[in-house]
Amino acid sequence: MTSQNPPEQAIREQAAEWAVRAASGVLDPAQQRALAQWCAADPQHAQAYAFAQATWADLGGLAALTSSRPRAAARPLRRRSRLRQAMTGVAALLVLAFGVAQAPHWLLQWRADYVTGVGEVRQVTLPDGSQVDLDARSAIALDFDDQQRRVRLLAGEAVFSAAPVSAQEPRPFVVEHAGASTRALGTRFVVGDAGAGGWVGMLEHRVAVHLLNSPDRGRADQVVEQGQAVRYDQADGVRPWPQQDLQRATDWARGVLVFERQPLADVVARLNHYRSGQWLVLNEQLARREVSGVFRLDQLATVGAVLSDELQARRLELPGLTVIY
Repeated sequence: MTSQNPPEQAIREQAAEWAVRAASGVLDPAQQRALAQWCAADPQHAQAYAFAQATWADLGGLAALTSSRPRAAARPLRRRSRLRQAMTGVAALLVLAFGVAQAPHWLLQWRADYVTGVGEVRQVTLPDGSQVDLDARSAIALDFDDQQRRVRLLAGEAVFSAAPVSAQEPRPFVVEHAGASTRALGTRFVVGDAGAGGWVGMLEHRVAVHLLNSPDRGRADQVVEQGQAVRYDQADGVRPWPQQDLQRATDWARGVLVFERQPLADVVARLNHYRSGQWLVLNEQLARREVSGVFRLDQLATVGAVLSDELQARRLELPGLTVIY
């Protein structure tokens, strides 16, 4: 029996292929829909695709910087074409090599100002006094200037407690992620990945969400009030997400994960986000069993034994992998 989730290498390769094809501008409407469906099928797909896009863009900027250097004499066209093809090939190989879940820590650190590792939840204070709670495997980059306080969420999820606009601090606080900007009209909100796009939840006061490009259909912007959540992507725009439980979605910021009558497969998938090794459920009937519980992030090492004992399942411990069946 095989795992229900595709191997991470296959996900990375598929994400890289989509990123390269999208960057070349060859996706027709049917292919764009196929891409959106693939990203929506699994959160790992969307994360891998976002990282592949970002890596491709960074490599493209590096290539542009290299090509802009002055030359003593123009190179033959054929030679320049070969160089461009070689750089494209190297970039593609690098994109294939890196995915969000297994991205080299140095690459994310190079792009970010603040990064969290596997199982690490961290609170940081920004230069303006705003606070950010970073989920595990998350990263942000700051882009503050005279006009605004912009933060780019590069990976993962984060809760933002924005220092309010005042006479001393007139610049708006804006978070950019997955093709949309979220402007703080209050104090506390969460931003993260959702399928092919992202999501925003309002914990205190309200925010304004605006897509950077007009969507294929649906709204391009929406004000989100306290207690509400929205999800967004380029295909369907910004729309309400009433099914999202903000309390549960941000449990990690309090150092716990809370589950109430959720399938074991879903519980294991979320728990795996907070540990270096992986839990794998092979029995499909067992994967559908409902689980309730509160797990502390600093005590996840014992959860595999607790789950298997509670469900009367067998457990096989391997290096970096625990199989429950």
